[in-house]
Amino acid sequence: MRPLRVLTIGHSYVVRLNRNVAAMLARRPGVELTVAAPAFFHADQGPMAVEPGAGEPFALETLRARLSRRIHVFTYAPADLERVIQPGRFDVIHAWEEPYIAAGWQIGRLAARAGIPFVFRTAQSLVKRYPPPFSWFERSTVARAAGWIAGGELVFRAMVEKGFPESRGVVITLGVGLDAFRPLGAEAIAASRRKLGLEPPIVGFLGRLVPQKGLRLLMRALEEVPPPWSLLLLGQGPMQGEIQGWARARGLESRVKVLSVRHDEVPELLGAVDVLAAPSQTTPRWKEQFGRMLIEAFACKVAVVASDSGEIPFVTGDGGRVLPERDTAAWTAALAELLHDPAARARVAEAGYRRCRERYASEAIASSLHDFLARAAGRAPERAPAEPPADAPAPPPA
Repeated sequence: MRPLRVLTIGHSYVVRLNRNVAAMLARRPGVELTVAAPAFFHADQGPMAVEPGAGEPFALETLRARLSRRIHVFTYAPADLERVIQPGRFDVIHAWEEPYIAAGWQIGRLAARAGIPFVFRTAQSLVKRYPPPFSWFERSTVARAAGWIAGGELVFRAMVEKGFPESRGVVITLGVGLDAFRPLGAEAIAASRRKLGLEPPIVGFLGRLVPQKGLRLLMRALEEVPPPWSLLLLGQGPMQGEIQGWARARGLESRVKVLSVRHDEVPELLGAVDVLAAPSQTTPRWKEQFGRMLIEAFACKVAVVASDSGEIPFVTGDGGRVLPERDTAAWTAALAELLHDPAARARVAEAGYRRCRERYASEAIASSLHDFLARAAGRAPERAPAEPPADAPAPPPA
């Protein structure tokens, strides 16, 4: 049988590690994969050119992106998209772009013009109504799609409530590459901590430095945790000055460090912390959509303590401690226990590592994605999939 020819396109592919599931998909028998990514994009880490990936098992096409500072209105250069999306070139197109943004609509429209089945991914976990033209983009994109992928359970429920066709949807989460994110040995941990200049035990945080990520709760909780402890924040955002001011006011400058790092630098640093804190806070317009930092910490065998905002309880399951998102006392108690009880910390870390390998490894996610794309292209999977875990994403109907 001719290979399943897939185009997957998205602005997140500018980061090499975000292509790990694509790489696993490309390595599956009978798949011929092309990945399209912006040549340059203003990502969360700042402006960046597409990161090369030596030896990646797919063709990488680069596209010019316009207005990439504003995610809702950014688009790909039409001539570049038309060069890639040609009638008959692909069996299915997978767009890692929201259906309500201009780029998602643009890809769906061109796929329809080329006569190629098209699916999109969404991570929107709230039922939001958008003003024109974004409401028009969303209606048009959903109508054109042969299927849609929800990034989590709450995303799926919200989009079905909004009117997305349930029969064409499936839950497929993010995955983590276990080649990049893995437990560090004792010598590597010690070397990383020397480089950081932080004394263990270390609380880690990974993400945007914004109020909804729960940083004020984390700071309040840590004020009540008996020393010793250190805090490492990997990210950037408007709260950086506030965090550094908090540390200075309490004489914690030597114990608190904020670093802006590339994604490929994260594994070495994340693997050196003792506990990852993910204290996300629900707001009227936002709740945690997934929490990539959770599965990356799991993969590094780092104990996780997280809030119950949005998708976090579904992602964490029995792999970490899930706490009420506004209960500062509960956070203080959990952090104090995990920081100062190595045996308890090791049990939580082991549970997270096991959950990651079973559910979030790139290979498992790529398998689910392959079967969904094959069906969208009008093909049944060439083999019966292995029996999934009880709460694994259900495959789309045949």
